Amino acid sequence: GSRRHCFTYLLITGNIKKMDSKNFYEKHGHQQYKICISGAAETGHCGVDALEKAKELGREIARQGAVLVSGATTGFPLWVAMGAKEVGGISIGFSPATSEREHVETYKLPLDYMDLIVYTGFGYAGRDLLLTRSSDAVICGCGRVGTIHEFTIAFEDGKPLGIYEGPWEMGDQLKEIVAKSHRVNNNIVNTDDPKKMVAEIMAMIKAHKVGEYKIL
Repeated sequence: GSRRHCFTYLLITGNIKKMDSKNFYEKHGHQQYKICISGAAETGHCGVDALEKAKELGREIARQGAVLVSGATTGFPLWVAMGAKEVGGISIGFSPATSEREHVETYKLPLDYMDLIVYTGFGYAGRDLLLTRSSDAVICGCGRVGTIHEFTIAFEDGKPLGIYEGPWEMGDQLKEIVAKSHRVNNNIVNTDDPKKMVAEIMAMIKAHKVGEYKIL
């Protein structure tokens, strides 16, 4: 018999768009690249213009069609999320907490600028592992020891890595770790240009992305 033609309305980037429901249910977003941003929750050491540099990185992630993933925290990752949401991007957070209440009341972490928060319940160290492994790549900005932790997990897992340079020390610290690691890694982008950073990271992801498994 004939198939009934219907339409689904979705709210995307603030605009209602008409979408064929048949195509909607046959497609999925797995091929939309997910880029993790790692950075410091406390940003007193990040220097002048760190806020704007972070927001512009978030804008570029959204403009180039990727999903932003972060640790659902304050500081640098929140600023990146602010930038992404300014231009209609998608922002997902991975919390160390077991619930929204613990996230807010115990960890004192924000809910703003995130479309979805995954409550891992594994504390900061366990959260870092799930955060990086749920992402296709990791970009590190102004950070502290937690950023080093996330960088080394992604390094060990062979993920594309970005060292986003700016008026902070973390870029040089991460490059020193790489230089002294006795491990060759050709999947690292070093730049202070957010547009170039995201474009090169996206190209690396594309080169290594796994296709969907299909049952014949």
